[in-house]
Amino acid sequence: MSVLFRNGLVLTMDNHHTVLRDADVLVVDDKIAEIGTALTAPEGAVEIDATGGIVMPGMIDTHRHMWQTAMRGYGADWTLTQYFVWYYLESGKRFRPEDVYAGNLLGAIEALDAGVTTTVDWSHGLQTIDHADAAVDALEAVPGRFVLAYGNIQQGPWQWSAAPEFRDFVNRRLHGKGDMLGFQMAFDVTGDPAFPEKAAFEVARELGAPVTTHAGVWGATNDDGIRLMHENGFMTPQSIYVHAATLTRDSYNRIAATGGSVSVSTESEQSAGQGYPPTWQLRHHDIPVSLSMDTSVWWSGDLFSAMRSTLGADRSREHMEAHRNAETVTHCHLRAEQVVDWATMGGARALGLDSVVGSLEPGKKADIVLIKNDHSPVMFPVLHPYGHVAFQAQRGDVDTVVVNGRIVKRGGRLVDVDLAAARAAIGRTVDYLVGDMGEEAWAKGMNPDVPETKVTDNPYTYTDYDAGSAQWKH
Repeated sequence: MSVLFRNGLVLTMDNHHTVLRDADVLVVDDKIAEIGTALTAPEGAVEIDATGGIVMPGMIDTHRHMWQTAMRGYGADWTLTQYFVWYYLESGKRFRPEDVYAGNLLGAIEALDAGVTTTVDWSHGLQTIDHADAAVDALEAVPGRFVLAYGNIQQGPWQWSAAPEFRDFVNRRLHGKGDMLGFQMAFDVTGDPAFPEKAAFEVARELGAPVTTHAGVWGATNDDGIRLMHENGFMTPQSIYVHAATLTRDSYNRIAATGGSVSVSTESEQSAGQGYPPTWQLRHHDIPVSLSMDTSVWWSGDLFSAMRSTLGADRSREHMEAHRNAETVTHCHLRAEQVVDWATMGGARALGLDSVVGSLEPGKKADIVLIKNDHSPVMFPVLHPYGHVAFQAQRGDVDTVVVNGRIVKRGGRLVDVDLAAARAAIGRTVDYLVGDMGEEAWAKGMNPDVPETKVTDNPYTYTDYDAGSAQWKH
């Protein structure tokens, strides 16, 4: 099959960040064959008019708990503590294999719809091998590129990684899948001086699996975990440190020195409380960055939100630090071009897929997104293409998505995706959870208590206030 994008503004995201106007991108089979102008279409090629649109690489999300998608928006008012209590201690263990399947299925479809062609399924709800099989079944049912990051929050990683059935699962379901289904091990390092996670790292090393870990999370993981990983030789260029928001300079230096990268989930860090989104620190240490959305329990599943919030958080911190020193920022250090790179090549580099995807170059796999919406007043004029992607475009402007040479979205609509089946599976999971917990507990979990607060007296309001006695008149 051949696909030809005609006459688009092409963000190649190659090493030179080449931008081509009125250009064509030709896909033959699963690869990009040619980029240029007035290209000849092979016989039978599908031609897509990209005039007025932006053609860019598919975006890459390096950390998303897809199994939680059935609970979309449920934890909108949670703190990180409430998330931990609900999933880790109380109700996360209720999830059956079919519930993991439902969440992964919808999460995978949601990613493609938003132009995210590669997603790391940070799957720490795999309580049994049946749950793991269900997770992979869902990923393989959707025509996207995925990485299963295997985890289990109901056991220590030294326990589940030592189980014979885990190794059997890896051999049975993950070996030989090439670049369409990758494999990581996902677990956290608590900082316990005994370093019980060492056994899991040794299994990962034996299996050749990169480790992705929630690092620098306030009240959960800290510098001790980084130090233990480093002193025992487990920090590698393939390591991905998620959040990394509350680390000291020493830990950032260790990450930089060993070549690891950080997956920043800005909306999550801003709202849940892992720490201030760390890109302002990572830039100073020259640590590679990728972007991620974390979980649909709180936030959206698209990287437009990630790019926009990351720019805002980084610039806000830069202004705040300057104001503290009675200074004024006159030039933004983090640019829109950089976050678009993080959303594409940043993710590809983190996953070791930078020779495969992440940019539009002949010979690379054809993971391509066309952002175009002729019915939207926001899609013209396109003056600053990187700024348009980061600040103006959104999920609804994703016109066409190609993964591995296959069209999976066209004209703003998903292709050959059974959304009705996904909706039905999600409905069964929600009905089961409500029934198993009881409606009162379900509603309470969604609406955490709000602590009482007292409004500070303000003598400058236009009210009946006695400034002399500093009391309200009644």
